[in-house]
Amino acid sequence: MVLAAGLGTRLKPLTYELPKPMVPVLDRPVMAHIVRLLEAQGFDDLIANLHWFPDVIRGYFGDRLTYRDEPELLGTAGGVRGVRDFFGDEPVVVISGDALTDLDVRALVERHREAGGIATLTVKQVPDTREYGVVIHDEDGRVQGFQEKPDPAEALSDLSNCGIYCFSPEIFDYFPDTDPVDWAQDVFPVLLDNDVPFHVHEIDSYWNDVGSLAELRQGTWDALDGHLQLEVLGREEREGLRVGEGTELPGDLELEEPPAWIGQHCELGDGVRLVGPVAIGDGCHIGAGASLREVILLPGTVVAPGEVVIGAIVGRSGLVESLRPL
Repeated sequence: MVLAAGLGTRLKPLTYELPKPMVPVLDRPVMAHIVRLLEAQGFDDLIANLHWFPDVIRGYFGDRLTYRDEPELLGTAGGVRGVRDFFGDEPVVVISGDALTDLDVRALVERHREAGGIATLTVKQVPDTREYGVVIHDEDGRVQGFQEKPDPAEALSDLSNCGIYCFSPEIFDYFPDTDPVDWAQDVFPVLLDNDVPFHVHEIDSYWNDVGSLAELRQGTWDALDGHLQLEVLGREEREGLRVGEGTELPGDLELEEPPAWIGQHCELGDGVRLVGPVAIGDGCHIGAGASLREVILLPGTVVAPGEVVIGAIVGRSGLVESLRPL
């Protein structure tokens, strides 16, 4: 199951017009990277819950997915229970539609089968526990408890819960009768109280939940420099510069401090200067003499001739976020 019903409040103003899973990372929405990852690993029977701008997701993926509308948000776990009939008796993999990762999902399922518990939680070591909920476990990986964004001096673990799970169908026996239902608040504490075994699956793969504009920026740069392994279409125009179909570059394009990525059907005027990292989405128009430094242009953005943009995310309606004064 790909969780796709959230509102994405920390990604405003992008999510005024898009559901959070459809926010673009390079040449496709973040959810499209997840769906491709799952399909490439043999997970081809996928369902997504929809709430915010549901037709945008349906229109993009078509019949690659099964869909279930969620008129009222049911919570992180309630949404999974809402499609319980889809799963049958097999283990269930649940992943957020806004997760950027290159993990081996098959290894998660294998860990779940070997551990024999009712649930397996993907976890990753993090440098600062104040930004994450962390999972406490014993030497066999059985979950013993949780801490929510603890100070490092008080943290009993540095393993963040990635929100990527494998469950046995019996998990639904431990849900409350009412919605909404949250994994951390309503289900996992019941498992602990009833001494029901569930375990961690620690990864060293890339993981970023793209929960904020800063994380969107970091995930984009990580994909550009190869820290995150993603399929990115386009031709290698020169070292550190990949260009999408239908985009022709001016002969005097300047590129300093690559990498840079330019999407499909973009138009760049003469004398454009790029200082990386730079990501230019599909259908962008960049006027002659414009300069971009450490910039993400979302699809369809227009940059005026001679304009200078530094450290910003820019969309069709203008500036989304800037780390530096313009």
